[in-house]
Amino acid sequence: MAREQLAVLNALDVAKTQWYHFTTIVIAGMGFFTDAYDLFCISLVTKLLGRIYYTKPGAPKPGTLPPNVAAAVNGVALCGTLAGQLFFGWLGDKLGRKKVYGITLILMIICSVASGLSFGRSANGTIATLCFFRFWLGFGIGGDYPLSATIMSEYANKKTRGRFIAAVFAMQGFGILAGGFVALIVSSAFDHKFKAPTYHENAAASLPPQADYIWRIILMFGAIPAALTFYWRMKMPETARYTALVAKNAKLAAADMSKVLNLELEVEEEKVERIAQKPSNSFGLFSKEFAKRHGLHLLGTTSTWFLLDIAFYSQNLFQKDVFSAINWIPPAATMNAIHEVFRIARAQTLIALCSTVPGYWFTVLFIDYWGRFFIQMMGFFFMTVFMFAIAIPYHHWTLKPNRIGFVVMYSLTFFFANFGPNATTFVVPAEIFPARLRSTCHGISAAAGKAGAIIGAFGFLYAAQNTDPNKTDAGYPPGIGVRWSLIALGVINFIGMGFTLLIPEAKGTSLEELSGENVDESDEEKAASARTPPV
Repeated sequence: MAREQLAVLNALDVAKTQWYHFTTIVIAGMGFFTDAYDLFCISLVTKLLGRIYYTKPGAPKPGTLPPNVAAAVNGVALCGTLAGQLFFGWLGDKLGRKKVYGITLILMIICSVASGLSFGRSANGTIATLCFFRFWLGFGIGGDYPLSATIMSEYANKKTRGRFIAAVFAMQGFGILAGGFVALIVSSAFDHKFKAPTYHENAAASLPPQADYIWRIILMFGAIPAALTFYWRMKMPETARYTALVAKNAKLAAADMSKVLNLELEVEEEKVERIAQKPSNSFGLFSKEFAKRHGLHLLGTTSTWFLLDIAFYSQNLFQKDVFSAINWIPPAATMNAIHEVFRIARAQTLIALCSTVPGYWFTVLFIDYWGRFFIQMMGFFFMTVFMFAIAIPYHHWTLKPNRIGFVVMYSLTFFFANFGPNATTFVVPAEIFPARLRSTCHGISAAAGKAGAIIGAFGFLYAAQNTDPNKTDAGYPPGIGVRWSLIALGVINFIGMGFTLLIPEAKGTSLEELSGENVDESDEEKAASARTPPV
């Protein structure tokens, strides 16, 4: 045979869906639940932080975070995530997926709690402490991306692999939703206990001292789901593909998977050694051979994730600003500090419940029928359509009778982001690269995405400002306005369709066939043809 497949890997490829598949989804998925909660819950409390630490006595409006502070608070976790994706992605290929998996979780638990305990002698001191811990929180979150995707990919069978990896990522939707629910519950409880007038009625009394606890409780809650899954992560065996193809320990791979699959598997030490000597299983990341075989694939996964996250994160992190622009959230001065948190959380929870969460699970349902390529292309297309449909007649949507229509259109962009490239950009890099480079390449792809998220998060703060200097937020220069910002995001989504053409289809194919591992030179031309991106 031209391609030698180990019996243990073949057993995983053809295994029927079993209990261990679902436990892996839950264990890996709860990490993603925590990741999403921790990354997105900050957008629920930034308005409150502005009121607490930057309100000036006698000012006509409540305080807001200065531009540089807002950029730091919103973006520092994303910077940490980018660094973590690169570092832990590389480490996952060097030390093994399981060994590194526990480290990321411990870091997330410690930093979630520490973020809520941020203190300082001044406002800037407290914010600096918060940013420090959120950077390291992001660093741990970053490791979860390549490791969770790679572990699920290497455990799954080839028939339903896409569905399983997408299900892990879909837990991100529940994490976003949980952040909204926690904020609603906490703010409601405080609003009921500590009655306060609006800022217009009494500026000082509109901010009860107890409001300082709200943002701390919301941030610290993220440690709970992470802590609950730590024990189960540590009990997971290393993936057979890492143990056999990277660590080259055929005996341990067979023993581990025999327990998982409840099968007696042959130990193939000679075959493992023979496979390890093949040229297709030895080239490095920075080699000409990698560039020849996978260079376009890596360009495809990095560019599409980069472009997608510019749009996705700029929308997610700044939903509250868009809702304010169409008067869905009342002016800050007409609310007290606690009620403002409630209104922002309610708006974001509605979007998550109606569009974000369903979009993820539509991907889970259809990805192994329609394929990754089709769903990603479709998602980018409809994101482009709905973004332009919102942006071009933007004034129409700001009129009171049309606000519900705006929310529907805005929700549809999120639906097709998640029933589209937000899910597939996570799935594909875990399938198409060799086992010894899989975690690294997924980390590089994810880091490119976070670079896009940073551009979206930082850039949107300035770009979405009103063109009239008298109508900008305090401390911000005039921008291009929300309308032109949304048009720019629509163009970015359109470009994403073009780079999707570089993505190969992975539906129903084994990981070794996709990556070209274990292929003899005589069969290389056929393998290369199988990996050609669809057109």
